[in-house]
Amino acid sequence: MMVSNNSTDCSVDDNFKYTLYGCMFSMVFVLGLIANCVALYIFGCTLKVRNETTTYMINLAISDLLFVFTLPFRIFYFVARNWPFGDILCKISVTLFYTNMYGSILFLTCISVDRFLAIVYPFQSKTIRTKKNAKIVCLGVWLTVIAGSVPASFFRSTNAVYKSNNTETCFENFSSDTWKTYLSKIVIFIEIVGFFIPLILNVFCSTVVLKTLKRPITLSRSKVNKKKVLKMIVVHLMIFCFCFIPYNVNLVLYSLMRTQSFSNCSVKAAVRTMYPITLCIAVTNCCFDPIIYYFTSETIQNSIKKRNRPSRKDSRYSDTFVTENFIQHNLQTLKSKIFDNESTI
Repeated sequence: MMVSNNSTDCSVDDNFKYTLYGCMFSMVFVLGLIANCVALYIFGCTLKVRNETTTYMINLAISDLLFVFTLPFRIFYFVARNWPFGDILCKISVTLFYTNMYGSILFLTCISVDRFLAIVYPFQSKTIRTKKNAKIVCLGVWLTVIAGSVPASFFRSTNAVYKSNNTETCFENFSSDTWKTYLSKIVIFIEIVGFFIPLILNVFCSTVVLKTLKRPITLSRSKVNKKKVLKMIVVHLMIFCFCFIPYNVNLVLYSLMRTQSFSNCSVKAAVRTMYPITLCIAVTNCCFDPIIYYFTSETIQNSIKKRNRPSRKDSRYSDTFVTENFIQHNLQTLKSKIFDNESTI
């Protein structure tokens, strides 16, 4: 709530964020912990064959769990409005938050690009789409997100607040100078590398894949497999756009506000009110990522649906990329008849 009409001296009552954060982060902790532990169990114990896509998914699940494990500290902070755990743990918590968010964005982008190569260039990309190259890409993603997140630990992340009693804040109430000197530069890097470039890649890859699926030669393929690919694309884009676009757009505006690039009180009120809401939406990606695993992997679907009725064919011939069967359907007619129930990713 705006309490001053002076463009150079206005404030917003955003204390509702602590209740919102506490409730939302508690829900994300429970759901995210269960969903990602189940996903890792399936990846580690159920899938007999792993390819480059499952490599990206495993790293995505690990990224989600690392963030989930820090949530109890954040939840305590939001409820008590005090951070008694020290500056180092505050830095670790914040670093893992941004590592998870932008790691998730980049791993989802890897899955999108991998699907693009498999459908649009199924034969030319065979030498590129390997498990070894996928591991190298994952290593590059981890190094990139850590390089963008760790700089937040270069300065003190906790600040003392003196009211009726001494309390500590964690990654809050930074001065305009801190924003101008450090935080704005971090925001610029993570927004360009961690959001805008991946967003362009995701939209481009999905658009080209959709156009490829509409070609006459493609329309003659299996309609069932085509529906699976379309479902993968729709679910992928919906989760990507819902979780990440609102927060990252608002983060740019929030950074401009904190560096005093604009001083309109109405705009400040809107940005500061939307910031905690969009951040809560962003952290739900920990819960939504397993949905991508489910829709992308028929093997995971079979593991859930047929847990007590294992199929010999499914356990022996699992985890082949669905789009490869889709593109090469007419060239592998005999194989398709023999392994009609083959589990795919």
